[in-house]
Amino acid sequence: MSIETTHGLVTGQPYAYRRAEIVEPDWTRFPGWRDVTADEWASVQWQRAHCVKNVKQLRELWGDLVDERFYADLEREYRNMHDTYTRIFTRLGLRFRAVAADTGTIGGSSSHEFMVTAATGESAVVRCPACGYSANQEKAERGPWEAHAVEPQPLETVATPGQRTIEEITAFLGLPPERFVKTLVYETDRGELVAVGVRGDREVNEVKLANALPDALHLRLAPEERVREATGAPVGFAGPIGLAPGVRFLGDLSVRALVDFVAGANRADAHVVHANWERDAPDLAAWLDLVLVGEGDPCPSCGAALTISRGIEVGHIFKLGPKYSQPMGCTFSDETGALAPMTMGCYGLGLGRTLAAAIEQNHDDDGIVWPLPLAPFAVLVVALTPNDPASLAAAEALAADLERGGLDVLLDDRDERPGVKFKDADLVGIPVRAVVGGKSFAAGEIELSLRRDREKQRVPIAEGASRTRSLVDSLG
Repeated sequence: MSIETTHGLVTGQPYAYRRAEIVEPDWTRFPGWRDVTADEWASVQWQRAHCVKNVKQLRELWGDLVDERFYADLEREYRNMHDTYTRIFTRLGLRFRAVAADTGTIGGSSSHEFMVTAATGESAVVRCPACGYSANQEKAERGPWEAHAVEPQPLETVATPGQRTIEEITAFLGLPPERFVKTLVYETDRGELVAVGVRGDREVNEVKLANALPDALHLRLAPEERVREATGAPVGFAGPIGLAPGVRFLGDLSVRALVDFVAGANRADAHVVHANWERDAPDLAAWLDLVLVGEGDPCPSCGAALTISRGIEVGHIFKLGPKYSQPMGCTFSDETGALAPMTMGCYGLGLGRTLAAAIEQNHDDDGIVWPLPLAPFAVLVVALTPNDPASLAAAEALAADLERGGLDVLLDDRDERPGVKFKDADLVGIPVRAVVGGKSFAAGEIELSLRRDREKQRVPIAEGASRTRSLVDSLG
């Protein structure tokens, strides 16, 4: 079947109209997908073409670009969305950073996450203060490892009874962890055993490891019995020399240049010392970047020291290319009439996460301090003495005047003590507060303040609306 569709994202440029050939996909190749009718499939394509898809609180824009041969289109629209997200989060007053990220199970050629900096963030963000390099720690790389010239010594096996961990064995032998090759055995969902060697003071980056094993859908640290199968030894004594046949060994770049290193001996209560790759394990390893980048590591771009902070992911954009359109048979007719798979991008913004991240960055001991663009109301009018008809009428009049001017206003006219109202106001965090009643009202004034600093200013009742609007305008 074929439908008329528009292509392009919201760029302000005219849309290009072409006839898109939507080929019914073979749904049996996608387990878990339900059967759909031709009309339903056409509806899906229409939604994608118009870039509107809202699932719960995640808004995703799928850009089906006109021709996979024109990857410049994908680059352009990807940059458009990157810049759009940047403007959105800037307008919301958030401190954030767009960082290179792993594409994960969604896939594609590359992706970026938008991270709001927060000590409670679920992700570690690596950044170079000197050149601006930044990436999620799962994706981050580092500069080259230093090689130390050491005179090789004869290989020796030493007894290390009960010394299983790096901390234990370094203390037992009196050597620094940088001299050790730590070997971890992983098991894939296909039953394959993979040994991974990293420097003793480093941790395996399991995202990088998974990317190095494209045939594996899942991997885990192997259980005790499978470690024995791979090494002939219990957990804690694995090493790269003398692994069982069929066990792959992947070596991190951190250990490639090590000479005279220490490793497990692949037998209980023993390690080898003075090991040398070229002499003791020639052609054993595939050398890859497999460790988590650490604080102070050299930047891969300029060599300066990297820093690590925490961040909350609020947006993620992907270059998918034809990853999904090819297997689904989602094609179009080009100028020559030939069918080609659509080139796709995926753009997600987490609304709930954005609100939560804004609170993490904008709060104090008493409650939320909402940025104005995210605040549920711009102004809180507190009727301090609602049982006094005159002050209540003044509070209602002020709220109505501000609303007529286009502001969102919350009027607190509850019959509660002033202390309760002020504590609730601090907790809710509406940016501007106007208090009507009490001693200031008796003096012909109202009290204005900003939630972020709570500095009070008293203004004449007649100027209340205009001065409140000025406070709102000062917040941008």
